Amino acid sequence: MHEDREYRIKQYPLERGALEIQYIEEFFGEFDRKKTADEILARLSDRIHCILMTEAHLPDDPSQIVPVSFKVSHELYARETDPKLRDLLDHVRDTIDFDGRRILYSWIGGTRSDWRGQGFFRALTEQQEVWAFEHGFKEILVKTKNKFYGMRGTLDHLHFEVIKFERSVIDNRESKVYLSKKVGPDILKNHLSTRTLVDAIN
Repeated sequence: MHEDREYRIKQYPLERGALEIQYIEEFFGEFDRKKTADEILARLSDRIHCILMTEAHLPDDPSQIVPVSFKVSHELYARETDPKLRDLLDHVRDTIDFDGRRILYSWIGGTRSDWRGQGFFRALTEQQEVWAFEHGFKEILVKTKNKFYGMRGTLDHLHFEVIKFERSVIDNRESKVYLSKKVGPDILKNHLSTRTLVDAIN
């Protein structure tokens, strides 16, 4: 853990956050298909959500600050009309208890390749947990692929539990991994990152 680093995290309103994410995803070559601002707006406009992004100084020009990592989450309901979310529910309904509990789905996120291994994604995830706790969520759900080893390693260190593994018969790296973490006051005591949270101005 980078104990001497303080992470600057911005929380974005929807429209500006959607545009920022569309921009930063251009730096992610491993994503099969990048999300557009319109897709993000369509998914989040009618539901509680959280858009977080970390920024850092460029090593060769400390006067310049750039976005290096992001995370978008939203409430997942027991009944969904969006086809992709209905499909997600079909895969996790037997492992996630929705009865009287608010569930947060960690939808999209990542760190630019040249900034990985420096704690940015962990800091974002810990800030997401603070937000989830403050907004009454009881569990955070994450869906990823087996091949995203760095992300899985971070989630493991943050005590996310694998709740389902769906093996791809063609390529095990493409297997789907579902993880979750219960949200409560105890999780905040285990946070390691030092963070400054800033509201992005419209």
